[in-house]
Amino acid sequence: MVSDLVGQVEELHQEWNAPSASVAYNRALDRTTSDLIIFAHQDVYFPPGWLSQLWETLDWLSENDPHWGVLAPFGMVGDQHRGAVYSTSLSGVVGTPVAAPLRTSSVDELVIILNRASGLRFDPALPDWHLYGTDIVQTAGANRMEAWVAHLPVVHNDRFHGYLGKGFARAYRAVWRKWRRELPVRTPVLWLRWHGLDLALYRLRAWKSRRQRKERAGDTATDPKVFSAECGWETA
Repeated sequence: MVSDLVGQVEELHQEWNAPSASVAYNRALDRTTSDLIIFAHQDVYFPPGWLSQLWETLDWLSENDPHWGVLAPFGMVGDQHRGAVYSTSLSGVVGTPVAAPLRTSSVDELVIILNRASGLRFDPALPDWHLYGTDIVQTAGANRMEAWVAHLPVVHNDRFHGYLGKGFARAYRAVWRKWRRELPVRTPVLWLRWHGLDLALYRLRAWKSRRQRKERAGDTATDPKVFSAECGWETA
């Protein structure tokens, strides 16, 4: 996804053909040296001024939590989706914007910002490409570090999601087992609770709403700057 941010970062690293997100991200950690690492999906657009907003957030963290572990533009605060992300698949902004950073129990994987000084790494045993945002936040908490969601708006130019497949199920079971003593945990997609039935319940609701969601989904061929402008983010 083309963005002005590409020309502003100190190091740009792309990872291909990894067996899982955790393996890919750990490789990126090993092959870069920056104090701050921004992990982003290929379909994320960063509006103009995003980096300035990040620096403001980092200034706030340096005063309020200098030993922070994880930062993201979208995550869970209690059972509320917080942050501002335009989702093409949902044709609108998801989440409630935050005026100042808030502690979060789980973050969406579209953008994850890691403080290298934290020493945090992604769990290579976590399979596939899902719920590693929840896992890294829980890992930070287990190491007495905070995770935060801040006002760092982005466009997620994602396609329509029909259902959660086998890969998600594998990640769900792995995270559920790993953090069962910390449950319940609310992820951006679903709950993780002791009974382990939340994935089945989510799939049932998704099946019932599939037609409506498909009709609602936007066109990923549209320039994400259009969506960003609609949100007022192109003038930042």
